[in-house]
Formats: sequence, C-alpha cells, structure tokens
Amino acid sequence: MLPSTSVSSSMLGNGVLNSRDAARHTAGAKRYKYLRRLFRFRQMDFEFAAWQMLYLFTSPQRVYRNFHYRKQTKDQWARDDPAFLVLLSIWLCVSTIGFGFVLDMGFFETIKLLLWVVFIDCVGVGLLISTLMWFISNKYLVKRQSRDYDVEWGYAFDVHLNAFYPLLVILHFIQLFFINHVILTDTFIGYLVGNTLWLIAVGYYIYVTFLGYSALPFLKNTVILLYPFAPLILLYALSLALGWNFTHALCSFYKYRVK
Repeated sequence: MLPSTSVSSSMLGNGVLNSRDAARHTAGAKRYKYLRRLFRFRQMDFEFAAWQMLYLFTSPQRVYRNFHYRKQTKDQWARDDPAFLVLLSIWLCVSTIGFGFVLDMGFFETIKLLLWVVFIDCVGVGLLISTLMWFISNKYLVKRQSRDYDVEWGYAFDVHLNAFYPLLVILHFIQLFFINHVILTDTFIGYLVGNTLWLIAVGYYIYVTFLGYSALPFLKNTVILLYPFAPLILLYALSLALGWNFTHALCSFYKYRVK
C-alpha cells in the first residue's frame, strides 16, 4: 500500500520550507540527485512504482497523496526515485514493438518507430507540455505570488508522466488487440471502438492532470483543467457522425514516419 501522511518539522505549512531547508533543496541539487539515481537500479523501488501504475487506473488520488507524503518528509513534491520513469520506458518500448508487429513493420522500421515514439512523443512532447503547465500554473494559478509557493518543474513533469501512462496502456497496448480485426475495418463499429478508446485515454490524461495540480494546496481555480472535456466530447460525437477514425490516422502517420 502507499504510505500514509506524516508531518515533518521542516515544514512551515502549505508546503513551505524554512530558509535552511530551502537552501539545501535547490532545483539543481534535486536534479543532480535524481539523475544520479537513474543509473543505480538497486536503489530504485520498482515494486512501489508498479503499485503507483496500478493505482493510476484504480485510484489516482492515492498516488497524489503519496506526493504530499514526500513533500512532508523529503521537502519536495517531485519524485526523487526514477523507478517510475524506468518502468514507463519499458512499457513504451514493449508496446511500440507490439505496434510495429501489428502494423507488419520490418525490424528497422520498428526500431525507427521506437526511437521516434520515445524521444519525440514521450520525451519531447512531455518536456513541452510540462514546461507549459509549469509556466501556466505558476503564472496564473498560484494563490500567493511568492518564491515559497511555486510549482516545481519536476512535479509538472511527474504529473505528465502519471497522466501519460494510462493513455499509453490504452492506445499502445489494449488497442492493439482490436486494430486489425475491428478498428481498421472501415465500419461504424470500427471507428466507434477506436474513437471510444481515444476518448477514454485522453479523458484519463485530462483527469489525472487535474488531480495532480488540484493536489497542491497553494493553487487555485484548478477546475479549469477539466474544461478540455467539453471539446473532447464534442470532437468524439463529431467523429462518429462524420466517420473519422483516429486510430486509422495514427497508423497511417506511424507508417509515414518510418519510410
């Protein structure tokens, strides 16, 4: 089970550090510690990371309660253990290879697709979204503009990874079992199943992202992060009415990438 919350004497309240602890926990020091542990697999807690992945589907609020626990005991919101990132990378590699197999790609085409998905779709887009959300939350959602009340960039990246994992499993794993025999059959059932999986996956991303920022006690108006649900549902209904098949477009794009 995920650890419960306890109170640390270094906290002044609402996630604020005293001056001595703030000096010891600079962004550079946190980044160095995280990157150093990235190459020390024996120090990673893979069992706990796996439990987090399970809870992101069944009870994502529990995952963010653990972020509160980390803030109170280790003076930072962001993960200090890269085990979750390592497991996510493994999931990404395995599912992308499965995608290449389902789309009947050759060995080198699958490798090209894997490199593109890892470094562009996951890392590149992840850095872009995390930086954008970090800027927006600090600029417009913080209740009190102060150096003591700010969203860590590392936490913004963790929120993205949390939200990306269910999307990855739905679109890059579950969907694989339906692509050739259901989704790509150019029938109503085909794009109904495919587009519904997209609706669930993107909906998960929006909801888990909302939970991540609403968990921070010094942010306000985080409910606006749920607003994308409205255009998402509208786009879903429109796609069914017009016969758009999002998965067909994704597969065509993947094949175009590896040419």
